[in-house]
Amino acid sequence: MNIEEFRWYCIEKKGVTEEFPFDANTLVFKVMGKMFALCALERKPSQVNLKCDPERASELRERHEGKIIEGYHMSKIHWNTLFLNDLPSKLIAELTDHSYTLVVEKLTKKQQQELSEL
Repeated sequence: MNIEEFRWYCIEKKGVTEEFPFDANTLVFKVMGKMFALCALERKPSQVNLKCDPERASELRERHEGKIIEGYHMSKIHWNTLFLNDLPSKLIAELTDHSYTLVVEKLTKKQQQELSEL
């Protein structure tokens, strides 16, 4: 999966917006205003940061050593950096869905209701 495919995968999800809140090269994806994915557009090789359950994050780093690492400039407990060219698209999609779901589960009941009505 390349960066453009990743972008389309993210923005097709319900309630997702994209913006550049940090700088002109870091694309951030949010669901209902809460961040679930970041892409450093200028970084080579292509990589993204995704939120992850802490136990699963650690397991993924061990299983995919050098391909999934602690979140770059993020909480090392809750975020992973994935190197897109080194991982199967199916795994990237699965981990993107996991990140999105973790964020949705932490939304207020009101935000969850608004999301379901979109």
